[in-house]
Amino acid sequence: MNFQTVLSADPLAAAEACGEQMLRVLGEAVAERASANMAISGGTTPKLLFRYLAQAEFDWSKLHLFWVDERAVPPGDPQSNYTLAYDHWLSAVDYPASNIHRIQAELPVSEAAERYADEIRSHFALDKNSFPKFDIIQQGMGPDVHTASLFPGEPLILDRAGIAAAVYVEKLRAARITLLPGALARARQTMMLVTGADKAPALKTVWSGEESLLAAPAQLTRHHEGHVTWFLDEAAAAGIR
Repeated sequence: MNFQTVLSADPLAAAEACGEQMLRVLGEAVAERASANMAISGGTTPKLLFRYLAQAEFDWSKLHLFWVDERAVPPGDPQSNYTLAYDHWLSAVDYPASNIHRIQAELPVSEAAERYADEIRSHFALDKNSFPKFDIIQQGMGPDVHTASLFPGEPLILDRAGIAAAVYVEKLRAARITLLPGALARARQTMMLVTGADKAPALKTVWSGEESLLAAPAQLTRHHEGHVTWFLDEAAAAGIR
């Protein structure tokens, strides 16, 4: 794996370390290509990251924002990943609406996934066989070793043809829309923000366990083309130190 680790004392410090590097990478992308593209995740620790970004000095008109995954709920719903980012970051800064590419999860999930993939193709000017190359994709990981909305046993973990798809998570009895491995793997920078003692066994599985992508989807990071940085707190890193 082409990866590095940034270890912090607690979730807040890990989120701030991720945010600091994120701003640096985005600044370099803007300097080189005039604009940047990033996809973000949801969850408790990203909330801390979003609060950090809300205080940052950055020209948000230069950043096009996408989502790694989304629950099948409308904007404004407490479970919405878009709403989490809006409440803790986007609403606090001068962020142009035209740069926000949310997943339209209020639609039927298959339609939402198709529209999202089409919007990505349009934004990146892709042909039907090409994939986007995000400057940054920020992901998390669950205690069950899932990442994005690719949970253990999901057949689309092995999909290398699509950009986004609808999935049904049996353990949660819930539908979601997610980026697929072909899109996730091509990011210039993958930033894995993972905190908490409950993640320690999963992290050990990703780093040193026998490879089984269907059982441990976060092992997909072993095959990413770009650089992968793991932002960890002490509790999450306990099993690999």
